[in-house]
Amino acid sequence: MPAITFNDEFVCPVAPHRLFHGLFVDAHNLIPKIMPVVKSVDFISGDGGPGSVQQVNFVDGMISNEKYVKNRLDFKDKENCVINYTAIESDSFGDRIDYIISEVKFDAGSDGGSKCTIKTTVCPKGDVVLDDETLQAGKQGHMEQYKVVIAHLIENPHLYA
Repeated sequence: MPAITFNDEFVCPVAPHRLFHGLFVDAHNLIPKIMPVVKSVDFISGDGGPGSVQQVNFVDGMISNEKYVKNRLDFKDKENCVINYTAIESDSFGDRIDYIISEVKFDAGSDGGSKCTIKTTVCPKGDVVLDDETLQAGKQGHMEQYKVVIAHLIENPHLYA
């Protein structure tokens, strides 16, 4: 089956550089502190630059049977708040998903906040047909991380200022 692409946009009251920093630059420190489902975010290789691989480890039993996901950083532009990364492995992929590409950009909003644009491409293995329920569950989990980080940054306006 061919790849499936989703395009999402949303606005939020947090400045682009703060959002980018919390979600991508300092995620290995911030996310485990504010998301109870995340046990740790560890560098498997690299130091946060292109080619680096991070593994997000989930608390057992908190997210169905998912225990981890490995993300490879493909491109990062801190100045323009753009990042491209690929989820290259997860125990939840099974024999259905090969990898997932995410392209994220934060633009400044007129009110000092951000406009976030996300392009997600899910690449199934072989001829696998992915059901809508699987795709929506993945999308919801991804968006939950954004919501938690946004709420935390609103409550802590000094963080990454």
